[in-house]
Amino acid sequence: MAAPNIASPTTITGKTAVVDLSTTNATAVVSNAASSGKVFKINSLYVSNVDGSTAADITVSVYSQDDIGGTATQIVSTATVPADATLIVIDKDSYIYLEEDKSIGATASAASDLKVVCSYEEIS
Repeated sequence: MAAPNIASPTTITGKTAVVDLSTTNATAVVSNAASSGKVFKINSLYVSNVDGSTAADITVSVYSQDDIGGTATQIVSTATVPADATLIVIDKDSYIYLEEDKSIGATASAASDLKVVCSYEEIS
C-alpha cells in the first residue's frame, strides 16, 4: 500500500517512543513497516544523558528500511551529550516524515548512559 495523502488523512494518532540505549549497537527508536499504509511525522527527538559525571556521544540515523535495516543516513553524527544534559535532535520547527519501510535508530558511545524520547504522529 502507498503512503497516505497527508492533505486529507483518515486518522492521526499521537505516539511517544522511549528507548534506553543499553548497548553501543544501533537500536531502533521508531520503525514504519513496509506496506503499513502510514506516514510518521516525527515531531521531536530528544537524547538525555542520565550519567551524572561522564559525557557520551550519540549518532541518530534514518535507515532506508524498517527495523534499522538497509543504509543509514545520519541526522546527527557522534554529537556529545554532556553529563546530566539533553540534546534536541528534532523539534517541532524541524520535523521530518518517516515513510513506509523506513526507520530511525540511535547508537550510543556508552551503554546505559543515554535515553531517547521521540514524539510522533501516525498518519493514515
